[in-house]
Amino acid sequence: MTLSEVKSKLSQLETIAFQLPNGELVPNHFHVTEVGKITKHFIDCGGTVRHEDVVNFQLWNANDYDHRLHPEKLLKIIELSEKTLGISDSEIEVEYQGDTIGKFGLDFDGANFLLINKQTDCLAKDNCGIPVEKQRVKLTDLNSQPCCTPDGNCC
Repeated sequence: MTLSEVKSKLSQLETIAFQLPNGELVPNHFHVTEVGKITKHFIDCGGTVRHEDVVNFQLWNANDYDHRLHPEKLLKIIELSEKTLGISDSEIEVEYQGDTIGKFGLDFDGANFLLINKQTDCLAKDNCGIPVEKQRVKLTDLNSQPCCTPDGNCC
């Protein structure tokens, strides 16, 4: 989910809720302690130089039970961050404290922002000898109708 998509959803909401991958909601008294731009400049295992920018939200479960972050407040924080930090319309990455700091992708289900598990991956499989996994398909699933008909003139 990109920053512009988040802003669009926030403008339509009365409350904000984030749902963890296990289905639990982040406690509603959470704070967004950071909105930032993270730039990663790296070389993958195949020797390709890569550059990645993400917009980072850090969620914090505070002991402040009397305050709740409202959509218009988060929109103001995002707009200030865009202006001050030069944030572009990049993908969102969310940090949230579990056993350690977890990094999540973000989606929306119509009511809640969904924290999506992220996975590591090799970005240079073709250069470092990792075989590409072939998609498994049952032949019976390819086409439920025969490819030739008696009058089809295909044989």
